[in-house]
Amino acid sequence: MEIPKKIFLMGFMGCGKSTHGKKLAKALNRPFVDLDHYIERKEDKSIPEIFKHKGEEYFRAKESEYLEQVVRRYDSSVISLGGGTPCFNNNDEFIFKSGLAIYVSMPPEALLQRLSQSENKRPLLSGKNETENLEIVKSLLQERESTYEKAPIKVKGIDLTTEKILEELSLFIGKKQ
Repeated sequence: MEIPKKIFLMGFMGCGKSTHGKKLAKALNRPFVDLDHYIERKEDKSIPEIFKHKGEEYFRAKESEYLEQVVRRYDSSVISLGGGTPCFNNNDEFIFKSGLAIYVSMPPEALLQRLSQSENKRPLLSGKNETENLEIVKSLLQERESTYEKAPIKVKGIDLTTEKILEELSLFIGKKQ
């Protein structure tokens, strides 16, 4: 078995999907697509602006539409999903049918630390104190983790390297042969 044409990185916001996705795409000599950036380009608005002006329901519908568009458009690619992408509108089924998903996991405390240091301010966490934000991250992660855990490959986001992802890919492919 060879490496599937589509590789999806999923996990909570701030876990490193985009960072590792770019490196993995380069290592595999494939295009990299960050679904959130793709949505922002297509909508000509940032995701926080889309949420603010059009609401979550609109965003989730567009997210599903653009996910399908990206999958059709690129024959072979590494795709970084938004944190909620696999958790809505049966996107998880579409993802698992379309390629190989890798879950980049990370504990809530580490996620919050990364998110608070990030230049991308997340509307979900703005205007709240650290204790409130940790509770939000824990709660959302708990809601989403059962979907993330369906991914056939799971890697720990802390100290993750491209080599480690490639190693897990090789092990997975080896088991499938």
